[in-house]
Amino acid sequence: MLGTKVLEERNSKYNGHLRVLHTWGMGNYIQSNGLTQSGGIVETIWKSTLRQIPNPKFQIQNCLILGLGGGTLAKLLRKKYPNATITGVEIDPIMIELGKKYLSLDKYNIDIKIEDTNKFKFGKYDLVVVDMYSGDNFPKEFESHSFLEKISKFPLVIINRLYYGEKRPDTVRFGKKLEKYFKKVDWFYPEANLMFICQP
Repeated sequence: MLGTKVLEERNSKYNGHLRVLHTWGMGNYIQSNGLTQSGGIVETIWKSTLRQIPNPKFQIQNCLILGLGGGTLAKLLRKKYPNATITGVEIDPIMIELGKKYLSLDKYNIDIKIEDTNKFKFGKYDLVVVDMYSGDNFPKEFESHSFLEKISKFPLVIINRLYYGEKRPDTVRFGKKLEKYFKKVDWFYPEANLMFICQP
């Protein structure tokens, strides 16, 4: 892209080759193996998704982000719910480091947990967002019965899946699977993603 500047490159055991880029009009963003993970187009996708959240009958006071990345979603949730407690779980410490350095992650008052989501002890949350990607792969353990059973207890759950090319059939199958765990699953299609907005 014209005017794109590489700010930093790192190798991560969890996300492969990471690059921080700056493009006029898009600002700073982090790519993993060529796919934007935080900042840039990801912010546009999440902005449009958060506008789809139904007005809940309850106040959203506790948010959980599984797959915090560089913090794009944390930034948007902080703006939407200024008084909420926001917890972000991220397995990759390099991603957190880059998020703080280039995307102002440390300015949004997020309780950051650098750990494996499989070992995270869930508390009480009004909104849970699952944005679990390693490059362009959605880890299979987050399609399992035990994980879906666990998150189906929360009042509002949003799950991000890629939806292009060979990703489409798996994403559609996953959506149909979610409908067995939640009474209401709305399918929303921003850019090359499919967002599942789920309610029990």
